[in-house]
Amino acid sequence: MKAGPKPTRGSVGRSIANPSGHFAEAAAAPRPETTAAVYNRGMAEPRGTARVTFLVNAGGNFLGAAVAFLYFRLVDHHAATLPRVSLHDLVHPLLVFAALLVVGNWLNHRWVAPINRATQGHPLSEREAALVRRRALLFPYVLGGVSFAGWVVAGLIWGFGMPYMMGRVVSLSDGVRIVFGITVLAGSVTTAFIFFVSERIWRTRLLVLFPEGDLSAVPRVPRLAVRVRLLAIFLLTAVVPLAVLGIVAYARGLDLLDADPATARGIVSGLRSTVLFFVGVGVVVAVGLALFAANSVAKPLKDVEAAMAQVERGHLDGHCPVVSTDEIGAVAEGFNRMLHGLRERELVKETFGKYVTPEIRDEILAGRISGDGELKEVTVLFADIRDFTPWVEATAPRDVVRDLNEYFTEMAEAIRVQHGLVLQFIGDEIEAVFGAPIAARDHAAMAVRAALDMRARLRTWNAGREATGKPALRHGIGIHTGTVLAGNIGGAERLSYALVGDPVNLASRIQGLTKEFEVDILISEATRKSIDPAVSVEEPPAVRVKGRAEEVNIYKVV
Repeated sequence: MKAGPKPTRGSVGRSIANPSGHFAEAAAAPRPETTAAVYNRGMAEPRGTARVTFLVNAGGNFLGAAVAFLYFRLVDHHAATLPRVSLHDLVHPLLVFAALLVVGNWLNHRWVAPINRATQGHPLSEREAALVRRRALLFPYVLGGVSFAGWVVAGLIWGFGMPYMMGRVVSLSDGVRIVFGITVLAGSVTTAFIFFVSERIWRTRLLVLFPEGDLSAVPRVPRLAVRVRLLAIFLLTAVVPLAVLGIVAYARGLDLLDADPATARGIVSGLRSTVLFFVGVGVVVAVGLALFAANSVAKPLKDVEAAMAQVERGHLDGHCPVVSTDEIGAVAEGFNRMLHGLRERELVKETFGKYVTPEIRDEILAGRISGDGELKEVTVLFADIRDFTPWVEATAPRDVVRDLNEYFTEMAEAIRVQHGLVLQFIGDEIEAVFGAPIAARDHAAMAVRAALDMRARLRTWNAGREATGKPALRHGIGIHTGTVLAGNIGGAERLSYALVGDPVNLASRIQGLTKEFEVDILISEATRKSIDPAVSVEEPPAVRVKGRAEEVNIYKVV
């Protein structure tokens, strides 16, 4: 499984939710020291934001103006008594509409000004950064709210203000009727259109402003639940039009009671226009809002599905975009947290794999190996560098550390190739075991093959050293097979997999004999009996080792 990189200081810094971050591009140019945050230049596009805001406002308000015009010309109770449309009837509303649009766009521009400052690379204080984060998430709500406020003002102007300034007396019912058509009907359509369209467009900006997807970390931001979103669209496209249509039909039905035949035909004709109006506008608005609502739910879910597919294929370096604060956004954030946990777990596995073979690592992590302690028949290998002290005294400390690491790398690889486990590095010595913690029938043969590979690797490594004028190093390897106590041993805060028993001591003693016999590999009689007889060995005289009364038979591996 491929593990992705852990989040770095740079990647975290790219999030506008982390005001203390610094960015590569900003860091490239020298800046005065400051405790304020520095944001990435070009992280978002301020000009594009202003342009998009204006177009969404203009389009939504034009749609609302069209709805209001058609309503008062075709549906309203007094529509039949209105004169033909004159130039004044078009120019005057357009002027008011343009004035409200300019004011609304100015208010919206002031709202996003801190966001634009942040994305242009200006340093921000912690308080300013918190303001930017909150305003970035509130942007669609503010855009819709400013638009609806404008339509409230427009309704009051046409319903009560204009008649008053023109010296006409308007009844409360007529004023409310006009406010209803302008504010309630046209304003609701406009506000819903602007909110959903701006939210859809703004999601692409949130991906830049919050690359880490930490939207939930911003406080005091409304969480528009999916059910609330769908319920609002249902009320706007189904319940409200039907309720208005029912009220209009009821009022026209009352007019029919006292109307003469000619007037009744006009009322029925007007009712037909009303029905057609609500059907046409309702279908267009319903389909448009339904598409936006469906996309607002389906697109994030597809992103989560795609991210899950990447994880399923073993790629953990992905990231699920978080573009909303609703339940789907919470799912995406939770998925990213889970993905981060998987990356950390994979990092632990890879790090663990540097100390043991992947097979042993997987067995331990799967819980199939007990560390409580058990008697196991294993083969123990010790390797030690010859004349280590004189070499260290004649070599620079940094060169000693570098050369030791190179040597240990080669030797440990030879041990891992044969499925052995390096238990520890002790100065210039290596202790390794074969047959534990995973049992293996041919652990003795594995240990001997590892020793032969260590011999070959040391020869190749020394050839490179001698080519650069460095002295060659020699080592001795001792191998013994026997039953030991194996398990996790240590304190409460730190444990290590270790072996306890006489075979461990004997393997160390045999390694020490390599210097006396001037050979590089010695094995015990127990190991010799456990390997293939075809392995070429020579038998020196039996020797007595420290800690043993009887002599020990040893064999030199040729």
